[in-house]
Amino acid sequence: MAAPSPGPREVLAPSPEAGCRPATSTSGRRGLLWRLRDKQARLGLFEIGPGHELHQLTCMMQAGLWAATQVSMDHPPTGPPTEEDFSEVLTQVHEGFELGTLAGPAFAWLRHSLGLAEGDYQAALGPGGPYLQFLSTSKSKASFFLSHDQRFFLKTQRRREVRALLAHLPRYVQHLQRHPHSLLARLLGVHSLRVARGKKKFFIIMQSVFYPTGRISERYDIKGCEVSRWVEPAPEGSPLVLVLKDLNFQGKTIDLGPQRSWLLHQMELDTAFLRELNVLDYSLLMAFQRLHEDERGPGSSLLFRTARSVRGVQSPEEPGSQNRRLLPDSPNALHILDGPEQRYFLGLVDLATVYGLRKRLEHLWKTLRYPGRTFSTVSPARYARRLCQWVEAHTE
Repeated sequence: MAAPSPGPREVLAPSPEAGCRPATSTSGRRGLLWRLRDKQARLGLFEIGPGHELHQLTCMMQAGLWAATQVSMDHPPTGPPTEEDFSEVLTQVHEGFELGTLAGPAFAWLRHSLGLAEGDYQAALGPGGPYLQFLSTSKSKASFFLSHDQRFFLKTQRRREVRALLAHLPRYVQHLQRHPHSLLARLLGVHSLRVARGKKKFFIIMQSVFYPTGRISERYDIKGCEVSRWVEPAPEGSPLVLVLKDLNFQGKTIDLGPQRSWLLHQMELDTAFLRELNVLDYSLLMAFQRLHEDERGPGSSLLFRTARSVRGVQSPEEPGSQNRRLLPDSPNALHILDGPEQRYFLGLVDLATVYGLRKRLEHLWKTLRYPGRTFSTVSPARYARRLCQWVEAHTE
């Protein structure tokens, strides 16, 4: 791979002002109609603008990510990542802060394999528009952001979670090569941010499962258990965007028709992989979008759509063992499944919690605290089996 030399490096970062216009992408200049539609699609989200407590932080993230992506544009990948690519750390020094890019060449190759243009990635995450915030129902202390076009999701992570993600990264890339239509969230970057001489903050970037957002009506985070798995729904007519949980889904089903068998098999493949990594506490994100009349029926069925593959990914596996499917002709097709009446957005997220001593002790405590009830902290084998059983019980 044509990339900077491996190992920790520190360089002075270019600024967006020194290059092309940061908001420019291959999609062209936004017109008035586009902006009106964009504003409508942002209902329930909050712009992190001047005066917001996180504005300064997100401005640093935007400037840092613009410069970090410029490195991968200047040194594009020429082949699959090497061992050195997975261990590279590049630190770019900006005025008042430093941004680190971890395993940058490996992630650049992964983005390329997904057909994601670096210019679009840079424009969405750079200083072309404010990041968006939503009310999170997560119990973690992480901060969550969306890029201004809602295509990319950013989340702060603990150092130990970042270590786990990077340790698993080569096997994660290999799994996506073997199963290019996997439900695993597409991780696109891991970074650190240090302000002045303060403590490093870490954050990840991934493709948003809930994209495009236009007509999504319900969102869920499913773990297959009951303790702490209820969210008080927003009042009717409220613009708040809430992600509901397992207990909110009681009495509902996912009607996939002939797609159900594909989903059940892919859940088995993906959770078996996570079990091998000794990972637990991940979630199946789901969202619903009712199909319009002209989007239903045989004429628009997946059986009659063009099969699309993930560009740039070659695998020695037989196509049958890859569990490929016909993808819809839609942005974010890897996370979309169409049933007879509804479109479903599905993806497995939060892949960084390892079943170590801390989680084993938590399991013992919860066993005593919640006798006879199901909770999230169980062995990876039990966690994977239970989530697959949940999907099987709630699909038809």
